[in-house]
Amino acid sequence: MKTGQNTSPRQIDLLIHARWIIPIEPAGITLENHSLAVHGERIVDLLPRAEAETKYGAKEIVELGEHVLLPGFVNLHAHAAMTLLRGYADDLPLMEWLNDHIWPAEGKHVDDAFVHDGTLLAAAEMLRGGITCCNDMYFFPDATARAFTTAGMRAMLGISVLEFPTRYASDADDYLAKGLAARDQWREEPLLTFSLAPHAPYTVSDKSFERIAMLSNQLDLPVHIHVHEVKSEIDDSIKQYGMRPLHRLAKLGLVNTNLIAVHAVHLDDTDIALLAHNGASVAHNPTSNMKLASGASPVAALLKQKINVGLGTDGAASNNRLDMLQEMRHAALLGKLTANDPAALDAHTLLHMATLGGARAMGLADDIGSLEIGKFADLCAISLQDWTLQPRFDPASHLVYVAGREHVSHVWVGGKCRLNAHTLTWIDGGKLLGISNLWQNKLQV
Repeated sequence: MKTGQNTSPRQIDLLIHARWIIPIEPAGITLENHSLAVHGERIVDLLPRAEAETKYGAKEIVELGEHVLLPGFVNLHAHAAMTLLRGYADDLPLMEWLNDHIWPAEGKHVDDAFVHDGTLLAAAEMLRGGITCCNDMYFFPDATARAFTTAGMRAMLGISVLEFPTRYASDADDYLAKGLAARDQWREEPLLTFSLAPHAPYTVSDKSFERIAMLSNQLDLPVHIHVHEVKSEIDDSIKQYGMRPLHRLAKLGLVNTNLIAVHAVHLDDTDIALLAHNGASVAHNPTSNMKLASGASPVAALLKQKINVGLGTDGAASNNRLDMLQEMRHAALLGKLTANDPAALDAHTLLHMATLGGARAMGLADDIGSLEIGKFADLCAISLQDWTLQPRFDPASHLVYVAGREHVSHVWVGGKCRLNAHTLTWIDGGKLLGISNLWQNKLQV
């Protein structure tokens, strides 16, 4: 008989009991009647409920009786502040939408206050829908940083680069200087990281791209860029540079493991081979691409070549929702249609794209994107209890094809609850409505 053994439960901060847990890694599995143990900001265990109840004593125990618990969704491409332009110029093609409506509105209204308030609204919408991390691209990153940290949400902020002036900066050098200064100012904030975010090949010069490539290599920063979104972009690049946009970026040293190629709709075999060979990632934005009639990214072909793909919402001005459950469903249906194969994108593949795929593209896969011991407790719980969701045979399939963001019940970021029983814990909905109404009145003048 052994003596002196300590059999008392280990004390932790949070123990979550869930009917189903989808950890993402290992891939393709759904655990039933398991528990997740959290201490501080990080996951310390994932184990059967019966074992958890004897192994751990927790300050807080959360019962998720008819829920799926999974990693928080990662929104791989967004313009958060553009939530204030939701529905501002609908039902138009991309270049007309940009040139005649969005850019003029931004030129008149976008400032520090616009970006802060629009980002705050976006963060609230994303958290309420289970998104815990956002890869953002916009102006005034200091305002963006203040909003995301107020929301307690993880974000990667893009250092935007354009050749032409806006209310934020005068030229490419000015954009970079201001963005790098913001990065220095916020570098100690654990919720925030930064990327280099040149807008697109048709708005950035070779000289600026060469500097961006140098900075990306020196600082190990991702490069977050719109590319191959519409066919005219490719045609114009061939006329001006004698090559397709991705091949131009490759020549300038930008197609590598740091590249996040946003949209990547109009790809030929050489483009796909270039992305695959160099380990680049793609941010797939199915809803925005359909709404602007830009086309459909060949996602099944990308995955076949082992290219990492994540999902993005784009901005609310071109979507018009920041809703990862919608993106999964649209990506699944569009992917099957374009591949002419109903098995092209299964539910677990979509869940991976919406979580770990995005985290990997952002260089954050060691910390988020799956429910593994040591990772941050960025979590999303989705209730499958409502009668409209019955019957349910496969919880993973239900998340992609049946559930909506209204079924997201709980969200944690770094172990801190940001949504509890469908209610945001950090801001009142009335305040959000007041912010939205204020800006709608300004924009209508």
